[in-house]
Amino acid sequence: MLRALLFILPLALMIYAFIDCLNTPEEEVKHLPKPVWAIVILLFSVVGAIGWIFAGKERGPKGRTGAGGGRGTGGWVAPDDNPEFLKSLKDDGSGAKADDDALLKDWEEDLRRREEELKRRERGEENEG
Repeated sequence: MLRALLFILPLALMIYAFIDCLNTPEEEVKHLPKPVWAIVILLFSVVGAIGWIFAGKERGPKGRTGAGGGRGTGGWVAPDDNPEFLKSLKDDGSGAKADDDALLKDWEEDLRRREEELKRRERGEENEG
């Protein structure tokens, strides 16, 4: 089992580093061009993979940073934090609200009609019994 682990771990490390290298944007690659990093990872499996992980890519906190942050501008923002999304909800609200109100009135009328129908059935059964 240990012999297999000595083969599987370096292979997994090399595969991880190679895929990470391929998926990394060109702007985040440091020291060497991206194709050269890919060749280094494939030729020098463990050393190349470790080199890529520690020196080949800009690594840092993702997302927003504090008051002094330069990183984190742009990127994905949750809908409830996105002012453009919230504004679009307010803009779409006028027509959708009228449609929702009409649908709600229809449901209420249908519910009243069904309740009256049930009451009539109950009265009819009581009169017969």
